[in-house]
Amino acid sequence: MIRFAQVSKRYESGHDALKNVSFHLDKQEMVFLIGRSGAGKSTLLKLITRVESATRGQLIVNERNITRLTRRQVPYLRREIGVVFQDHKLLHDRTVFDNVALPLVVAGVGHRETSRRVRAALDKVDLLGKERLYPIMLSGGEQQRVGIARAVVNRPPILLADEPTGNLDPELSDEIMDIFHQFYQFGVTVLIATHEHRHIDRLNKRVLELEQGRLVRGGDEQAEP
Repeated sequence: MIRFAQVSKRYESGHDALKNVSFHLDKQEMVFLIGRSGAGKSTLLKLITRVESATRGQLIVNERNITRLTRRQVPYLRREIGVVFQDHKLLHDRTVFDNVALPLVVAGVGHRETSRRVRAALDKVDLLGKERLYPIMLSGGEQQRVGIARAVVNRPPILLADEPTGNLDPELSDEIMDIFHQFYQFGVTVLIATHEHRHIDRLNKRVLELEQGRLVRGGDEQAEP
């Protein structure tokens, strides 16, 4: 489903954010990505969505080598990947419904189908009935749930999350992580960057650990580009 083969990322400043990273995630697998601030976690996630491009190596996502994608092909890749951010990135002048519907509107999905999918996504995160509210009227945990609903409304096979519980108290943090676990149980491949080791201990999933751009735990030792 996701495979890095000797992937490196060097920025124009000369900083090596990732160095010869090799690992694979199977279909319908849930994995945690850990490492100190600056270790390369966010860069790794950005490579999967082609927000950034690899400097070297090969990166396979859903059986496609995305290092070879043209600019026009990138939006189609992103429709296969749901992304959840720590700071939600919600549109505060739009309702919950409109925030969740945005990926479907961009994809040209019809109004009736959009309504059906949005309500189904909100139901999965236990927010059905709040679709007419605005983000400012919701708690931090509820805003994060809206972000998750938006990420999965397109029914992507891959779900990425970058520190999705960093601003939440432990109880809400557990609730959000349990939602990710439910999507994994539904068959979605889930990769979560986190610094909260108690989630790893509680859910007992595989771990990838980055240290100064190098994968020091959970990688493929002999992966070839």
